[in-house]
Amino acid sequence: MAMDVGLLRVGVNVDIQRTDGRIHVAVVSGIDVVNRSLTVEWFEKGETKGKEFELETIFQLNPELRPVRQELDQYMDENEEAMSVDSEEEQNSEVAQQRVTSYGGSRPVASKAKSNSIIESRPVQSQKSTARNNLARPTSTSANVAQGSRTSFIRQPSTTKNDRLTNVASSSGVAPSEPHDGPGKLTAGQSRNKKLSCLKEVERIKQRREERRAAHKTLKEKQEQEYDMSIPNWEFEAMIRDYRNTIEYCPLNHTDPIVDHQICVCVRKRPLNNKESSARETDVITIPSKDVVLVHEPKTKVDLTRYLENQHFRFDYAFDEETNNETVYRYTAKPLVECIFERGMATCFAYGQTGSGKTHTMGGDFSSKGQQDCAKGIYALAARDVFRLLNTKYKKHDLSVFASFFEIYSGKVFDLLNHKLKLRVLEDAKQQVQIMGLKEEEIRCVEDVFRLIQHGNSERTSGVTSANVHSSRSHAIFQIILKKRGSKKGVYGKFSLIDLAGNERGADTSSSDRQTRMEGAEINKSLLALKECIRALGRRGGHLPFRVSKLTQVLRDSFIGENSRTCMIAMISPGLSCCEHSLNTLRYADRVKELGPGGPVEGKLDELDQLVANDEDVKSVHKNNDLAMLRSANEDEVTAELITFHEAVNQMQLQEEELIDSHHQLIEANQIWDEFDRELLKRTEEVDYDVEAYAADLDELLDKKLEAFAQMKELVTNFRQELQEEETLSQNIKTNRRLPNK
Repeated sequence: MAMDVGLLRVGVNVDIQRTDGRIHVAVVSGIDVVNRSLTVEWFEKGETKGKEFELETIFQLNPELRPVRQELDQYMDENEEAMSVDSEEEQNSEVAQQRVTSYGGSRPVASKAKSNSIIESRPVQSQKSTARNNLARPTSTSANVAQGSRTSFIRQPSTTKNDRLTNVASSSGVAPSEPHDGPGKLTAGQSRNKKLSCLKEVERIKQRREERRAAHKTLKEKQEQEYDMSIPNWEFEAMIRDYRNTIEYCPLNHTDPIVDHQICVCVRKRPLNNKESSARETDVITIPSKDVVLVHEPKTKVDLTRYLENQHFRFDYAFDEETNNETVYRYTAKPLVECIFERGMATCFAYGQTGSGKTHTMGGDFSSKGQQDCAKGIYALAARDVFRLLNTKYKKHDLSVFASFFEIYSGKVFDLLNHKLKLRVLEDAKQQVQIMGLKEEEIRCVEDVFRLIQHGNSERTSGVTSANVHSSRSHAIFQIILKKRGSKKGVYGKFSLIDLAGNERGADTSSSDRQTRMEGAEINKSLLALKECIRALGRRGGHLPFRVSKLTQVLRDSFIGENSRTCMIAMISPGLSCCEHSLNTLRYADRVKELGPGGPVEGKLDELDQLVANDEDVKSVHKNNDLAMLRSANEDEVTAELITFHEAVNQMQLQEEELIDSHHQLIEANQIWDEFDRELLKRTEEVDYDVEAYAADLDELLDKKLEAFAQMKELVTNFRQELQEEETLSQNIKTNRRLPNK
């Protein structure tokens, strides 16, 4: 077998090449002579790994381990013409050099067989004898062996037999012995010592393997005791628990002062619900202090190693799952109530994924039977403070309180207090936005507010999404309006409380259903426009892209003026399955104010304001096209395809309104034409009616009808073309998944 496998032995270290191209050292653990293959083992990342290779593959990476005769024949074939013939020499000797290296860079490993023995070769033809005697492979010095370096094999002139024996003995760490009776043979004591050292090394490898297995078993038992491994993502939960143990907690409490902000952005985390608890969902949200939110995002490397990416966000306030609605209201909406008594405009938004707690925060707590307690929501808490201030501090102002409740669905406005009557949003001569036909009811107590909220919520549009079976498909806006009694000046102050549509709906712009696409496009557009309007409010004088969406259009008066204040409550779900939606919500809220980890940057001019201020042409373009402004302000979030899609949707909505208006006008015209038709027919009943006049009048009437119907037909044809264009664009659209929340 020695001549077949060369110097390969069990326990010898060899170089191997992995499938990814890496080359490293491994220990031979078995040799299959019949199949010309061997198995190797190596230690990697706390585990023992193994693999099978063909002998030829190993010999290519380790040429010094080839069978000696095979190496000589190969050398002879390559150098046959250059070799000299010496017929006098008949002895052929080769020196077997043991491969000495270290396993894993530690200590040398001895081979199991006689790797240091000298292999005898038979006498060959005199033509090759000289060449073979000219081949010798000197071994490394003892210093190189101690360092674990690989032996260098260099062809040198032939040496005597005793010199070769001395070299081999010195390379193996054995003292040189006297010449033996047979050429190339070691003493029995030397062979026995080598066998013993090789066996000891194999035993050490086996012992280390058993120690590793025992340590792994102990670690597994310890994990089973400390962690509940029946949890689907127990590894991530263990990492999160270990990370939380290193955090110093300082949550928000009632003694913390209320800071006055023109724009207040806060985050509220809800607790795990019953469904998530029964599924043993992992909580990936941590709120260590009153203004910091941590998201432990689970990640997996290419080699399937699991790890956490801990992302930090900073806001004005951060409320954990233990915070109730009263505390949230105290730090968010309550400071805005007094603003409306000073002729101001206040807005409070609840934003987030469906099921994250928006309706719970704005409308009130839900009981186990699904009934909502409106008395504990921000709607009712704000109304209670309005009446309290109205009857105490501002009693002499002689103000009346009114309320309206409407929703914006797919770019259309519907009155929730008037049987979902479709409303029109127009600008008057003073460029003030007016909602035509909106019902405003006077309220005299908080109980009236409860009644209106319950009625409006029952009328609100909802639907099914991939995130929730009862997704809010519309923006619900409840407004508390103050008016001066006996005055015709209109609104004295207004507080708008808004429950935004679930932000996961914005990802449906590529849906196969047109209605779903329209919903997603409108939510996308309105959320982007809302963010830019709030940022412009903070910049004091920045251009407001309020015409982009109906939401910002109806709230335009809340974003202008020195006494306008806004609060946004970003709602997030703690479960691992909602991690992506929660991150999108936090990124959107972060972009609204951009506090950053070190606090707000004072005096920083927005990039868009710099662009508009420096270029009058760009300024005029943005005024005429607010969509282009959104594109400039959100280049990393809004693709060119999405802007084209929004433009097509806008054009389609305009043509839809024009078509509907024309249809109404045509119906009204038909009523007038019907009366004229009856008059003409009645004229024919007279005995001596003027036939020529009758024919002329009828011809003129028919011309009017044909012209009106031709115009209507053209509008319908154009509208159908816009529908087809929208269908085509929706199929080619490629949106960023973070778009609706940026």
